[in-house]
Amino acid sequence: MIELENIKKIYSLGGEEVHALDGVTLNVCEHEFVAIVGASGSGKSTLMNIIGCLDTPDEGNYYIDGQDVTSLSERDLATMRNRKIGFIFQQFNLLPKLTAYENVELPLIYQGVPGKERRERAEEALERVGLSKRMHHRPNQLSGGQQQRVAVARALATRPSLILADEPTGNLDSKSSRDIMGLIHELHEQGNTIILITHDDSIAEKAERQVRIMDGKIISDSKDQLRGYPA
Repeated sequence: MIELENIKKIYSLGGEEVHALDGVTLNVCEHEFVAIVGASGSGKSTLMNIIGCLDTPDEGNYYIDGQDVTSLSERDLATMRNRKIGFIFQQFNLLPKLTAYENVELPLIYQGVPGKERRERAEEALERVGLSKRMHHRPNQLSGGQQQRVAVARALATRPSLILADEPTGNLDSKSSRDIMGLIHELHEQGNTIILITHDDSIAEKAERQVRIMDGKIISDSKDQLRGYPA
């Protein structure tokens, strides 16, 4: 489903080149649950941006469902994001003036989904995350855990091929973190492909597969270790 081939991303900082990604090759199969784990500055955020079609590599190729997206226009990348990828961000990224229902419905409006179907899908997604009774509350009327549930529902409503979760428990207390990780596990069990970005080993261990990144390179992959390859 996801294929990255020799991906490189280089930034110029203070007259020096910084290799944020330095030859990353990674395959993620449909229905996998993969954690990409690394410390701050390891390159995991840059890798997330490329996987999520929020940025493009300087070198290498990236395929989603067999389509090479590295040469797509900004408009086509936006379409790819909207139709193929559901995002769950650490900061929730909810619009404060919109209700939970309206936040979940918004990407469906961008997709051109008809009104009746939008309502059904938004309500169904909020029910799946346990917020059917709070769908008309605005973000400032919800707890952090509830806001993250709205973000999960927004991702689900678009029926994406891939759910990309960026530090989804980073701003939550321990109980809310457990609840959100439990919900992510449920989504995986229901057939969703999930890539989770985290710096926290205890969160990464909840995934089926752990890919560790350091200095812009993948240094270990538990899938290779299970096959008996060297880490």
